[in-house]
Amino acid sequence: MLTLIRNHKLKIAIAITIVVRIVFLFALGRSVFFYEQTGLIHGSSAYDEYALNLLDTGVYGREAGLPDARIAPLYSYLVAGVYAILGRNGLAIGLVHIVLDCITVALVYDIARRLFKRSELFGQAIGEWVGFGAGILTACYPYLVFQNLTLIDTPLFMTLMYLFVWLMILLRDQETYSRRTLLIAILGGLVLGITTLVRALLPLFAILTGIWFLMRLRFVDSVLRLLPVAIVSLLVLLPWMWRGYQIYDGFVTVALNTGDNLWQGNNPMTVPIFEAGYDAQWSPPPETSTNEDNFYLKNQILTQEAINYLQANPDDVPNLLWTKFLVYWTVEITPRKNLQDGQSLMLDNQGELLVVEGDADVQDVETLSQYDSGLFDRVARPVHIAYFAPLLILALIGLALSASQWRDVSLIWFLQISMTVMYLIFHPSTRYRVPTDPLLFTFSAYAVIVFIQNWLAHRK
Repeated sequence: MLTLIRNHKLKIAIAITIVVRIVFLFALGRSVFFYEQTGLIHGSSAYDEYALNLLDTGVYGREAGLPDARIAPLYSYLVAGVYAILGRNGLAIGLVHIVLDCITVALVYDIARRLFKRSELFGQAIGEWVGFGAGILTACYPYLVFQNLTLIDTPLFMTLMYLFVWLMILLRDQETYSRRTLLIAILGGLVLGITTLVRALLPLFAILTGIWFLMRLRFVDSVLRLLPVAIVSLLVLLPWMWRGYQIYDGFVTVALNTGDNLWQGNNPMTVPIFEAGYDAQWSPPPETSTNEDNFYLKNQILTQEAINYLQANPDDVPNLLWTKFLVYWTVEITPRKNLQDGQSLMLDNQGELLVVEGDADVQDVETLSQYDSGLFDRVARPVHIAYFAPLLILALIGLALSASQWRDVSLIWFLQISMTVMYLIFHPSTRYRVPTDPLLFTFSAYAVIVFIQNWLAHRK
């Protein structure tokens, strides 16, 4: 058995990834994932609407035939492609996501293999065993399995994000600057730009990656490798940015949901909402934006209102950031509660949060409300705590044990730090943290492997 595992670690991890997801897909398909049968879309119905409109009219927009840039476009284009080839059904989406998850597991395996280099276990480099462990933990991660079988951009974002990480490792490992080095840099820029068209979250990580390069390379060598990455990524984004300018006669980086997310994570109701267990998306918009139909102007208004709140309440900022940090890294599934259809939230005169009658301005309310009852509430939430909490503790131990390898493994630290900072700026939840958990699990696996090494040494 040990020989079989040792010789086929990646194949085993991918096989488990496929089997676990196929079981989930068909066990819950008719009640959850096959939205063409249930009429309810788990994930986001926006992607379904954009994809259908794109196929019907050839125009990317939430309203048929009317172009917009309200959300990042790439995943909607992928969904439209799946619909065009396989039809509109949850099974097709689920199968495509399983393929993406398999690629992600393979990338996690090789990232760990390249970063964890010291010592051996059972005659093989320890990095291979770390990658195998992280791959298995990712393959069996219940929350991730469920989320990645819904209509959500997470699987695509994860695959592209880890592909960028992998390419940056290859780029730094090039001993000389050659055509191969330039090609890897160009590919890294393409992937960075494309990933930004799914979720615009990697710019900070890209900057920290530059620091990671300087830990091994001279400044000039780092610049020569990373400059093409930056230039190419910007060139990838320019056509989409030009399209946004033509539509709104103003600068649009990727999407016009920045203001929404910034306001939801930075307003007088953010802390009370999080402390009550709800998601920041239930924050009612400010009155200054409610009557604005122009999405470009509305995005500007919401952004400015969030900035105004932070400037007017500097003493509240430390508690706001700490609350968001706890929501992001809690072992529970957040949000813990969701509003029912016909409900909304407000603050009373004493600043207490109240649930009142009134429709909250949030998509898929009927779907979200299902997560507060039934199998999900009674089983899924406790299972997630039982799965993630020990792995988080092991990850902290593994991080300490691997500290001597900081010049290499700090790339994983930087990914976790950058994503944490991005969601402290906006607003956190478990589904936003989960995409980086597979690399967090590399530290969990490393801790287990070190324990095994010490046990074998003691036994010997």
